[in-house]
Amino acid sequence: MKSFSFDTRKFVTFGLIIVLAAISSYSQKPGDGTPLQRLDVMRQKLETVRRSLTSVLSVLKDEGKDEKDAKENPDSPRARLTSLEKEAARLQSEVNSLRGKVDRSEKYEASDIDQLEAAVADILARADAAQRETAALRAEPDSPVGKPRQIKKKGKFLGIFGGGGNDEYDELIGNVAPGRDRQLFIEATREVRRKRYDVGRLLFQTIITTYPDSPYLPMAKLAIADSFFLEGSTSALIQAIAAYQDWLTFFPTHPLADRVVLKIAESEMRQIGLPDRDPTRAKRAEVRLKALLQQYPNSSLRAEAEERLKQVQNNLGLHNLYIANYYYTLSVSQGKGGLKGAQSRYREILEKYPDFDYLDEALYKLAITYMAEEETDQAARYFQRIVRDYPNSQYVAKAKEQLTLIGATIPEPNPERINVMPPEGASFFENFKNQFFGIYPMTIDKNGVLMTKDFDKEKFELIDQIIENQGDIYVNQIPKALTTVISQRQANNQTGKPEQPRQK
Repeated sequence: MKSFSFDTRKFVTFGLIIVLAAISSYSQKPGDGTPLQRLDVMRQKLETVRRSLTSVLSVLKDEGKDEKDAKENPDSPRARLTSLEKEAARLQSEVNSLRGKVDRSEKYEASDIDQLEAAVADILARADAAQRETAALRAEPDSPVGKPRQIKKKGKFLGIFGGGGNDEYDELIGNVAPGRDRQLFIEATREVRRKRYDVGRLLFQTIITTYPDSPYLPMAKLAIADSFFLEGSTSALIQAIAAYQDWLTFFPTHPLADRVVLKIAESEMRQIGLPDRDPTRAKRAEVRLKALLQQYPNSSLRAEAEERLKQVQNNLGLHNLYIANYYYTLSVSQGKGGLKGAQSRYREILEKYPDFDYLDEALYKLAITYMAEEETDQAARYFQRIVRDYPNSQYVAKAKEQLTLIGATIPEPNPERINVMPPEGASFFENFKNQFFGIYPMTIDKNGVLMTKDFDKEKFELIDQIIENQGDIYVNQIPKALTTVISQRQANNQTGKPEQPRQK
């Protein structure tokens, strides 16, 4: 086998390419998300792996020593990488083609997406292995130890870092040294705060892959999840869920665990559509919020979790109400059947969502369906509940009228419910905006666990405290409220602090 030339810059290139490939593993589980979301994540993965393969091939081409071997030997590093790049391009074309069908609402097989996900996972694993083997082969024959560092002018590094001059993080990533993990953590934090999420994730991932015993490793994993959450695109949120869940698997009893569960729920909530759309994300958010309340009963975030749970359940309640009302109209108004379908949906609302904002409507219409079946005793119970528990409802007068016809007792309003008012309707403009953009209004904190979305150098955040603590956070340093900010930064502590973004 031919020997491969080696220099520090190219070693760093290969190292970063491997890290880039590792980061692509933060993604959703197969089958998670809508078809469009799954295809978008696959496309993003393939773009990442093609970029890394192209970068490796570019380095080999610049050296020019593997070209003849690549033509003669199909198992040479360059030949293998070229084959993988072509395969990734073919898969990307298939993903784009299938995505076009989904966009146009054309017929397609659900199994096609499953097969593509399996193929993408397979090529990611093979590409990662091939790049690692290539890097090892290039490193073996010619060690850089004791040799002067070569300095060259170059263009953009991996299509990410700035062009011209020396790559900013060559030295930081290329050499293992005591304290280097802390420097990486500081630089990664700066990059995420600049909204250069890909670069920040590369640097955080370098800590995980290069310094497995680093005290910064747990928080580096959490910061990667935060970076996806802060980025906020649909594919990024899917990957945030996977990254947060991965962190919880390793650190389930960490003092920040309840905040991580809340962020998983909020990642789902940010993907919830209008109540007449697919309720999958709302159901997942509900599960996460219930888990937070059950697993962390003493959490300082309990009030926030309960508020979000009520909003999510309102969305789910409206979803069921729309379906129930369809069957109600079909059966009661048009006499075409569907009465049992309406009853089952209304009962589900009563059982699952006791704090639903429109429970009075569900109660009234459920009672009417029983009246249609001449089950007056059952109907009376629901009419009485409206009068007793929803004294300000628009259905009270109608409920009293029905109770009078039945000859049932009209109860007095519950004093504890006398001030319960019907929900305020959205304005015309708000309703139009929500319908146009497919938005269901919810309370969501778009900051991460450790970092805020919009960095303010005057604020001292959890991630700053982690840097100061050499890698971790203590219980008494975590804010009681849902915020990443611990305190306002003191003027005499600002100079030279690692958390301040540097000016380019």
